[in-house]
Amino acid sequence: HYSRGSNPSPGDPTLHLKKTSFLRLHDIILMLFVLFLESGLNVCMSGSATSCEECLLISPNCAWCAQEVGTYSPSNHNALLQNLLKRGCEARFIENPRSVSSILKNKPLSSKGSGSTQYDVIQIQPQKISLSLRPGDQTSFEVQVRPVEDYPVDLYYLMDLSLSMKDDLDTIRNLGTKLAEEMKKLTSNFRLGFGTFVDKNMSPFSYTAPKYQENPCNGYKPFPNCVPSFGFRNLLSLTDKVDRFNEEVQKQMVSRNRDAPEGGFDAILQAAVCKERIGWRKEAYHLLVFATDDVPHLALDGKLAGLVQPHDGQCHLNEKNEYSASTKMDYPSLALLGEKLAENNIFLIFAVTKRHYVLYKNFTALIPGTTVEILDQSSKNIIQLIVTAYNNIRSKVELSVWDHPEDLNLAFTATCQDGQSLSGLRKCADLKIGDTVSFDISVDARSCPPSGTQKSFTIKPVGFKDRLEVSVDYRCDCGCTRYTQTNSSRCSSSGTYACGTCHCESGYRGAHCECEEGDAGSLNLSACREAEGKQVCSGRGECSCNQCWCYESEFGKIYGTFCECDDFSCARHKGILCSGHGDCHCGECKCHAGYIGDNCNCSTETAPCVSEDGRICSGRGSCVCGRCQCTEPGAFGDTCEKCPTCPDACATKRECIECRLFNTGKFADNHTCQRMCKDEIITTETLNTDDPSTVLCLYKTENDCVMKFTYSEHASGQSVLTALREPECASAPDALTVLLAVVGSILLVGIVLLAIWKLVITIHDRREFARFQSARSRARYEMASNPLYKQPISTHPVETVFQMYSKSYNGGVH
Repeated sequence: HYSRGSNPSPGDPTLHLKKTSFLRLHDIILMLFVLFLESGLNVCMSGSATSCEECLLISPNCAWCAQEVGTYSPSNHNALLQNLLKRGCEARFIENPRSVSSILKNKPLSSKGSGSTQYDVIQIQPQKISLSLRPGDQTSFEVQVRPVEDYPVDLYYLMDLSLSMKDDLDTIRNLGTKLAEEMKKLTSNFRLGFGTFVDKNMSPFSYTAPKYQENPCNGYKPFPNCVPSFGFRNLLSLTDKVDRFNEEVQKQMVSRNRDAPEGGFDAILQAAVCKERIGWRKEAYHLLVFATDDVPHLALDGKLAGLVQPHDGQCHLNEKNEYSASTKMDYPSLALLGEKLAENNIFLIFAVTKRHYVLYKNFTALIPGTTVEILDQSSKNIIQLIVTAYNNIRSKVELSVWDHPEDLNLAFTATCQDGQSLSGLRKCADLKIGDTVSFDISVDARSCPPSGTQKSFTIKPVGFKDRLEVSVDYRCDCGCTRYTQTNSSRCSSSGTYACGTCHCESGYRGAHCECEEGDAGSLNLSACREAEGKQVCSGRGECSCNQCWCYESEFGKIYGTFCECDDFSCARHKGILCSGHGDCHCGECKCHAGYIGDNCNCSTETAPCVSEDGRICSGRGSCVCGRCQCTEPGAFGDTCEKCPTCPDACATKRECIECRLFNTGKFADNHTCQRMCKDEIITTETLNTDDPSTVLCLYKTENDCVMKFTYSEHASGQSVLTALREPECASAPDALTVLLAVVGSILLVGIVLLAIWKLVITIHDRREFARFQSARSRARYEMASNPLYKQPISTHPVETVFQMYSKSYNGGVH
């Protein structure tokens, strides 16, 4: 025991004991760590590998020693690399291949699209690589993408010609010229095409009675004349002569079908796959504008008319450029439509009315490279819609994978223009033309195909003709197998010697095939028990020649030194082993790339969590297992994008009010208004703020006016903004009015003060006078009879007798 503040002396035996105890504890921890590395508990020794090839499949950390070291034991051949070296295995006998990638074609990125070199434009780098993969050993490579400026554009306008689109047809009669003028601001190489559709000309989709054959509008008073229904017509192949577009549009007449849905998906597929007839150029952006005011027919709807043959995805345009298989095959499915659009690098733009926006918005989630825009009832905004959609498309880069081998795991990490790496994301948004983005792609193989197998897949940006070709071969073979010896003396002439081990013939067992089946002469059951008291071979095998030989099982493979492992006793999700996203290894799920969790049911993909503004869960939550968990109180939605009660709700919606109503704000500058602001905006003269479910928002404009709007969420999930038509502004005061008002105010104040002063004086005087009058009335005498009053003049009579000439002298009288 030491008192506080004292220090033990160097020779103190207690101090020595403490140092010794610390060193022993340190040594024990170190020894335990070393024992853990060298014990049979590591992943290599717990596997079932009895050959070099099987060793390579267990784990990328396992290596195989082809040299005989000591007595036979799986741990002498199959272990961690550092353990094999410690046991004396020479490096030249160790088989431990690694996954590598090699760039085969790497042309630099281009910066400009049109001109004499447009056919050499490169928008993705590198263009070709090869991968040599060992199962489980991940390798990665970087891909850069740069959308070039002034890239050629092919735009095909596909229009619904059903009767409800008549006013739209009148609006676009001069669309070609105006659209070309706008598109020339974006590209110097623009071509335009035109096609129309209605629906299958058969019941119950169209009117098929004889009187309607030539004129489906027969007897329809509002519009008595129209053309028969048709599936699809290519009226104008892509051309730079935009006047021809106007001519073709002016020739068209609307038609009439029976049901509300249209056959537009038939038309989209034909416009996509008939490349030569439509005129799609290889070196151009392909835009397909689909204009309609109703919902489309989908696959299986054709059964209503007896069409049971699925769509074959082929081009069926006849010599009249009409869809000839309209009455022979069913409508195409969304999957087929997406496949053909992606195959031909086509961006599909849905231009639909507001009431069908949500439906087509859902379609965009199922068809890559598709956008949706709101079309006015008479298509008045079609030019702005196309330009906005084009800018939206050009501001995004998204990678897609083609011919993805099932045994490969791919993981993406995107680095967009802000330089921040986003794991699990394969797209970037809000780009400017010429911005370069990069993607780090990690690849690993889950298994080994048959020897000599080579596979390949393609990575390409959605809608781009550029692509990265990736060839794959597998490093599953060991070099030591070249020295295989059959009937080797090392194997008692009863087996094949390969890579340091014996593979016995049927009927023989043992490290050197020295035992015959059923020979129990040297049987040592303790060698077949994992621990004292445990069952022989874990009860799942038999002990022969001092080794466990595991039983076969209908559920899977039983393996391990003591048959303690299998590949079927792992956690399941919905009855599926390791959720189908991992491999069961000795009771534990080894998840494939992109999945985590005890049963591998949790995806690490973050793309579904990215909101329209490019943030994970709109900055109001975290992405867990591929879904947003909103942490901000009041936030909800697939990406936590809805939050009327959040502090930043008004600030976020303010940008949409500014760009949608007044074409101002930051969204108006970078053409993201249509993409970011899909909410319904209602303008009104006065706002109703009594509804408790709405949030009132205010902000000051650049002109010091006050803009007011309310924000609410409908039960349908759509956000609704109700705004004043114009900001509330106070008129500027007139200078003369202000001057007169100030002067008048001063005079008025002065007059008021004088009046108050006069009033006070008057009241005071009256009070004094009243007091005087009161005192006077109380007096008892008048002033004339005041006894105290004395006259200022007093009169005294004097009697004087004058004697003339008489003098008195010396007292006498004379």
